[in-house]
Amino acid sequence: MTEAVASDSTGRSQNRRKLIAVLYADMVGYSRLIGLDDAGTLERLRALRRNLIDPAIEEHGGRIVQTGGDSLLVVFDSIDGAVQCAVTVQRQVPIVDGDQPAGRAIRFRVGINIGDAIADGTDLHGDAVNVAARLQAECPPGSICVSRSVRDHVHGRLDLAFTELGTLQLKNIARPIEAFVLQPGTGMTPQAKSLPDKPSIAVLPFENLSGDPDQQYFADGLTEDILTALARFTQLMVIARNSTFVYKGRAVSIADVGRDLNVRYVLEGSVRRSGERVRVTAQLIEAATSAHLWAERYDRTLTDIFALQDEITERIVTTLVSNIQRSIIEQARRKPPGSLGAYELLLQGREQRDRSGYEAMVAAEALFTEAIALDPDFALAHAELAYLQYVYVTWRADPAQRDVQLAKGFAHARRALELGASLPLANRVLGNLHLRAGEHDEAIRWSRRAVALNPGEAESYAWLANVLSYAGRSAEALEQLEHARRLDPLHPPLWDFYIGRALLHLGRYQEALVWLEACSRRAPGFGHARRLIAAALSQLGRLDEARAALPDATAMPNYPSIGDIIRWESYQEGVELERLIEGLRKAGMPE
Repeated sequence: MTEAVASDSTGRSQNRRKLIAVLYADMVGYSRLIGLDDAGTLERLRALRRNLIDPAIEEHGGRIVQTGGDSLLVVFDSIDGAVQCAVTVQRQVPIVDGDQPAGRAIRFRVGINIGDAIADGTDLHGDAVNVAARLQAECPPGSICVSRSVRDHVHGRLDLAFTELGTLQLKNIARPIEAFVLQPGTGMTPQAKSLPDKPSIAVLPFENLSGDPDQQYFADGLTEDILTALARFTQLMVIARNSTFVYKGRAVSIADVGRDLNVRYVLEGSVRRSGERVRVTAQLIEAATSAHLWAERYDRTLTDIFALQDEITERIVTTLVSNIQRSIIEQARRKPPGSLGAYELLLQGREQRDRSGYEAMVAAEALFTEAIALDPDFALAHAELAYLQYVYVTWRADPAQRDVQLAKGFAHARRALELGASLPLANRVLGNLHLRAGEHDEAIRWSRRAVALNPGEAESYAWLANVLSYAGRSAEALEQLEHARRLDPLHPPLWDFYIGRALLHLGRYQEALVWLEACSRRAPGFGHARRLIAAALSQLGRLDEARAALPDATAMPNYPSIGDIIRWESYQEGVELERLIEGLRKAGMPE
């Protein structure tokens, strides 16, 4: 083997020293495999580079400095990045290379070192480079050999187990080098890694069942769209494409995928096209048990393929997230008290928050507060606490505390944004707090930002619609609600109320009545819907029905008079508000 010192191809010597992590990889038995099948070996090697090695290097922040027919010299600014890249490659080479006979399988040796190197143009020289190359030569096939400095840095950080090789006298290296080896399989992870606190998911490449290779683009495009959409949900940890596409076209065990990628859930699916129709199937599987948690089939006419791709992606993602959260809540219920993590407390708090009643809100607040006590930098929990303050203000739970509640809500919302600026919930809560403060332009700005951050989250569209209605822009609100309903066909009754209110504002009273009555049937205790039903009936000239629909003013919580609605509901003056107030007056609501 030649010295691993890159040649000076530029003729310029800059002599810039830099502390770097150096990875040197060499293919085992390259000459022998070329002799057996030169064209086939080269094609398999190119496929490994294209589908696994180069993407892994890029994902972990590496830069290829030198390539040979059978070797790679790669540098990383991060030691963790170098080791994680090597682990990814060595574990997945057997998967990507496929079922080859033992004598024809492609395997690599990898050496990693850290130290000063001299940058010379685009090349590197130095002892750090040479030690990495020599460590590679001492490495068992399919393994990773590292110096003590690398081992000491990552030990206890990356959950990897090292076997000591002892002190080695490496060729052309003056000083002895202490070396350690990582071996594949259980040797690299002797103990099962604990799953991340928040739900983790791998999306396997959707299978093309059409019998037409030309249709593969649709299956791949759908997979990538789902990955992109899921990645916007900050409550999920989504495995990157580079790590999941290595399984493309291969029959794999879901349990193995879960162990390899350290995920709790796996999504798999298929695409079948026949003429102008396409069928997409998707199923969510719990990796550890291989239990199917959810499955769905989508049959569509193939008209606009990109619109179809968008529609199916939205449906899958929206349903998927809700099923994952439901699964985690069920698992948390089976745990003993006091053993819940911050994310599990958050989900239990959300379950309480989604129930009706002030007591449920107080219980939710306690759970969110406990989650923050465990993890003070938990952005989602801060956002949920901010939301509860908005609810308290909206319900007028304690009118004397309105200013305190608003201030507390703003504080938690802004803290959530400091910790996670791209968190849609924090943005939309901040928007609604601005609404309650009477700041309509700011309310719309933050609500629109929430939609832009995650176009696949139905709630953000509904919340934006709520703000737009208060701002006198109900026609725009209806557009947002239509999109929200498309994402979530089983939408909550509150959205029926939003639609009915917007239609009432626009003077479309008969249409408004249909939606408001639907809300009242689904949520009989929701007093706001009954008030607006009365307003719509009176505007239609059905005054007796309107007066019967309007409960006695003294028995109505929160808003017993027209003045209260104007003062507390943050409406912007205009014709839309006038239509509502006129209808309530006709129905008999006192001033």
